[in-house]
Amino acid sequence: MERKTGVLLHITSLPSDYGVGDIGDNAYKFIDSLEKNNISLWQILPTGPTGFGDSPYSARSTFAGNELFIDLKKLYIDGYLDLEDLKNRAEESERVDYGEARRVKMPLLRKAAEAFLKKNGRKKDYLSFKKENAWWLEDYALFQALCDEHNDSRWYSQWPKGEKIREEKAIASAKRRNKSATDIYMAMQYFFCSQWNEFKSYANKHSVELIGDIPIFVASDSADAWSHPELLMIDSEGNQEASSGVPPDAFSSTGQNWGNPLYRWKEHKKDGYSWWIRRIDKCLELTDIIRIDHFRGLEAFWKIPKGEETAVNGKWVKGPGQSFISAIKKHLGEDLPIIAEDLGVITPEVEKLRDDNNLPGMRILHFAFGFDGDDYSTSNPYLPHNYTKNSVAYTGTHDNNTTLGWYSELDDRMKDYIRRYFECSDEKVVWAMLRSLIASPAKWVVIPMQDILSLGGEARMNVPSTTGSSNWSWKMSKEDISSPSLDGIRYYSELYGRKPIRKEEES
Repeated sequence: MERKTGVLLHITSLPSDYGVGDIGDNAYKFIDSLEKNNISLWQILPTGPTGFGDSPYSARSTFAGNELFIDLKKLYIDGYLDLEDLKNRAEESERVDYGEARRVKMPLLRKAAEAFLKKNGRKKDYLSFKKENAWWLEDYALFQALCDEHNDSRWYSQWPKGEKIREEKAIASAKRRNKSATDIYMAMQYFFCSQWNEFKSYANKHSVELIGDIPIFVASDSADAWSHPELLMIDSEGNQEASSGVPPDAFSSTGQNWGNPLYRWKEHKKDGYSWWIRRIDKCLELTDIIRIDHFRGLEAFWKIPKGEETAVNGKWVKGPGQSFISAIKKHLGEDLPIIAEDLGVITPEVEKLRDDNNLPGMRILHFAFGFDGDDYSTSNPYLPHNYTKNSVAYTGTHDNNTTLGWYSELDDRMKDYIRRYFECSDEKVVWAMLRSLIASPAKWVVIPMQDILSLGGEARMNVPSTTGSSNWSWKMSKEDISSPSLDGIRYYSELYGRKPIRKEEES
């Protein structure tokens, strides 16, 4: 079992001149930096096109790529943009500005798509791409075109009834009047897939594997929900019958009502979970390993009745469980490249589903420190000395504060225990925790880039159950790409046997 070290950094957080990180030069430079420092895993968040709030966990498609990730420089090199176009940059900002990115970038992407279609619209490679991806691409392109036309993605409440419930005549009419727009969206997806394939190939050649992320549910205002309501708890009129979420927990006293439609799992089972298998296949085209967000929802999910504002009155309902995992194994083989996000309310049944299928779970270091009355438990599963080998260890996830921000908010008693556990001072606590994590038995360790840079709460990626411009908007500087702090991760990784095996060493 090869021990590996990784970094958690979403594409959006890479520095960029166009408002939001992309898969251009800085992404390649970051791969070079990871290779140099023997860091062999790069975990990203979901890569779908985001809508209101720009949460990557609420994408407009589970199959499409985020057009904002497309590198404009490559489009210029390919002859679809002019040099002057690249000078149209976003206003300087310390954080990701999605609105500014769309204002600057989308017109240029459309211009490039129009030039591509005029020049290479009948190109064999492009025609093959459209044919092979038609099963999701056509619906997605039309959905996005209609979102633009109606200036609203809420198809279930704001679109004309015929388009809402996909009446044949209404859809045929929508396709005719939006042909140019749908062609442009399909061309942009071709750009994304072509560039991403080059990016992934470069990462793999430089001994870096990409860890992707699949949110268990799809967004209500997504092409997925609009085009396949029969697979979801959505009635014939397009109305959502129930919502997903989690019961009250440490993050929220009223639970979390995510608002996503739930699956009709019996419908999925009828054809061997083909939609889900295609979804996993698509993610594995982009990445090498997949983290399934809210894995516990496969064993049982929290069903919130229609009309409820909070998650308090929900109930647990059995999910597909082993039947689902067996179908995936039949398709991919016994050794699944999947990480189970086993956080939250975890029962013995969830643990059995994870362990019976040899799926690594997650261990969050921040979760290790909580007193029960006047005592603390050295058997806490999130303490590094208790990690199992088949697990992936993190300081925190995208939903947690940075380690420095988290530590600064603790009371004196907890800080004292942490200092004693790691034998460190306040000033050294972040790196003492990173060292303990890397030294642990966990086969993989993935560290948020903010912790490698020892940043405070201002660099937090997301606060669950909240909305606002601070969420999903952390951005690192160009200097951070090759930060000397990465060398510290290399030192500890080699010290504790996490140096990756190079291909030339294997041969």
